[in-house]
Amino acid sequence: MSISPIHIIGGGMAGTEAAWQLLNKGIPVILHEMRGVKSTNAHQTDGLAEMVCSNSFRSDDMENNAVGLLHEEMRRLGSLMMEAAQVTKVPAGSALAVDREHFSEYVQKKLLAHPLFSLERGEVSSIPPESWGDVIIATGPLTSDALAQAVLKITGVDELQFFDAIAPIIYKETIDFSKAWLQSRYDKGDGADYINLPMSKDQYYEFIDDITDGEKSDYKDWETDIPFFEGCMPIEVMAERGRETLSFGPMKPVGLDNPHTDERPYAVVQLRQDNKLGTLYNMVGFQTKLKYSFQKEIFRKIPGLENAEFARLGGLHRNTFINSPKLLDDQLRLKLMPRLRFAGQITGVEGYVESGAMGLLAGRYLAAQILGKQLSPPPIVTAFGALINHITGGHIEGAGTAKSFQPMNVNFGIMPPLEHKKHEVEGRMVKIKRKDRKPLKSKRALDALACWLDEPE
Repeated sequence: MSISPIHIIGGGMAGTEAAWQLLNKGIPVILHEMRGVKSTNAHQTDGLAEMVCSNSFRSDDMENNAVGLLHEEMRRLGSLMMEAAQVTKVPAGSALAVDREHFSEYVQKKLLAHPLFSLERGEVSSIPPESWGDVIIATGPLTSDALAQAVLKITGVDELQFFDAIAPIIYKETIDFSKAWLQSRYDKGDGADYINLPMSKDQYYEFIDDITDGEKSDYKDWETDIPFFEGCMPIEVMAERGRETLSFGPMKPVGLDNPHTDERPYAVVQLRQDNKLGTLYNMVGFQTKLKYSFQKEIFRKIPGLENAEFARLGGLHRNTFINSPKLLDDQLRLKLMPRLRFAGQITGVEGYVESGAMGLLAGRYLAAQILGKQLSPPPIVTAFGALINHITGGHIEGAGTAKSFQPMNVNFGIMPPLEHKKHEVEGRMVKIKRKDRKPLKSKRALDALACWLDEPE
């Protein structure tokens, strides 16, 4: 049977992974990459799968780190990215780091050697014509302006963003509820929609000094035009407007009553539920350009967050991503135009590994469709399934506005909690300790992935 080639736009991690999955199913691929004809502000070469910001794929610990688990899941699904990383890795302790130049060369040579693969250099500046059939758009955070505008026309002006205003996200189980409490301001809504963290006057002023004095991340030259809208102003910028600005803004204490003491708080940090599972909470109004080390140090001074663990830290940087919970189905298809699939960072995942993982799944989904089969999404307890669920359904739409959706790294917080409070150790049932939760979630994930891979398509 003759199969028409699939067009993939973008030669980064997502595009190359999608291509590899399709090729391995006997499906021809034409990969479109504009670098070599038109450069970006960040890339240095025209090589496929070029790593721009770092040479690390982060932790390779599959038992205790969610990205390490995702590495292992990708290996089990035949990931080209993980194959290339194994061949080109450099010493990095428990992390998986690579020689960037050799990594890109390996991926490109592997693809170009495949008889069903073609590489076309040049910008795709509009929505591909119907004659192309099914298409995967995997253009990443540096999507060309012309293609971004074309996507805007079919999705709507509010459904594509060009920068991240990211607030930190905290694992709920690490919050100290002997100091925190659940309450909505003036008991509106359900009356307990927010977690509240109180500050005294001295604590508040120390916090203001810390965030204004803390070292900030630098903008890249091409990021200096990122707009500071009033609704996403970095907290340190607000604080510089006056020492009381935050206490009358996102940290205002009015309408809140601390049940732990009769003393009225001078300021309150509010945390809002970020996912439907209720395992993650974001710090309301706390988008920031503080460096990560300063964020951890400063935010752990807030009463109730002394032992907080962060699923994501705050930031503000240029990006391009769509409002996936509204626009995509669980097969990564655009609901308005199902012949288009999106993959990689443009879907609202953050990081090289997560981008590659979404490309891998997009390729597998499309391959199954072309071969007349149906591939169900991976189980939500897997790293793959948790990411797909988060970007297409697990995020709480309306936790502010449609624009509340922000890119996310893989983390254990987007996976369902363990089903049981106890597990068997040396023949007896004992309570699961915190240190055992991540390894148990990883084991559950890999067991579920094995069952999923055994399912007939």
